Order: sequence, then C-alpha cells, then structure tokens
Amino acid sequence: MGTRTVLEGAEISRALTRISHEIIEANKGVAGLVLVGIPTRGTLLARRIAANISRIEGVGVPAYQLDVTMYRDDLAKHPTRAPQPTDMPVAGVDGATVVLVDDVLYSGRTVRAALDALNDHGRPKAVRLAALIDRGHRELPIRADYIGKNLPSAKHERISVSLVEFDGVDAVSISEGSEEHA
Repeated sequence: MGTRTVLEGAEISRALTRISHEIIEANKGVAGLVLVGIPTRGTLLARRIAANISRIEGVGVPAYQLDVTMYRDDLAKHPTRAPQPTDMPVAGVDGATVVLVDDVLYSGRTVRAALDALNDHGRPKAVRLAALIDRGHRELPIRADYIGKNLPSAKHERISVSLVEFDGVDAVSISEGSEEHA
C-alpha cells in the first residue's frame, strides 16, 4: 500500500479554522478559555488554534503545553518516551474551560494521561478535547468535542501528522506500519 497523503496544508488549515469557530461558539466567546496542547504536535496545533481565535475575536487566548509522559499507563511498553517541558498557567486552571489539543485521537490513553496530569494544575470548570484526526479504535470511553477529520483506519495502519513548525510540511498521511498513537 505504501504511504498516501489524506490531508494537505490547506485542508489542515481549514479544519483548524472550523475547530476554532466551534470552540468560540461552544464557549460563547473566549472568556475563561485556555488551550492546552499535548506535545509535540498537539502543542503546535493548540498555538495555531489560539492564533485563529485571536484573529477571529480580536482577543488573545493562551496556549500552553502539558507533558503527560509520566502519567501514561504504557511506559513499560514505550520506555523511550522522553518527557517534554510542561508550560501551564502559574495561577493554575481553576475555573477555566480547558481545551486539550492533540494531533491524533486513537485509543484514548494519551487523553486519560492528560486528564490525570491536568489535575495537578487545578480544577477546571470544564475540559473539552480537540483532535485534528480521530482514527477510532478507542479503548477508553473518551471522545473528542472538536474533530478536524474522522479517519477510520485499520489497527495495523499508521497515521502520521506532519506540521511545518516541526517537520517542514503540513500533511496527514496513512501508511502500513505499527500502531503509532495511543
């Protein structure tokens, strides 16, 4: 089968613009809104969404980064995960509406770890989830509130998100391979 591109730059941009509008609408504006990306690409996506919301609403929305490595339940399976820096509001997230942002939603285990990690930073009013790609195959009862694209895939397929800030190009591809995202 090889690798095939399923989303390119313009399509990713449109999906993130739509997600940005949906977040504003669901939150009835930007008051109390905090975006939190899950490294690495989730953080980049959170920053893009924050920039979109800022352009749309004329008000800055903070975008932070929350490392979930030490909260994962599969460290024995993936022991080489290097922790990333966590950058969260100094005052915490008490009373905020937090939108967790990740690139690919798969089993739900990364999101479960993010929810555990988020507890260390306060008690949000609400937590929502945005994912560029929802590929299905959930192992936990977790669903995204905002989805760029539903991309049903076989478990043996690999979904790769490339972003210009990290990879030099914006693209989502699917290929034969091992399970990549949890």
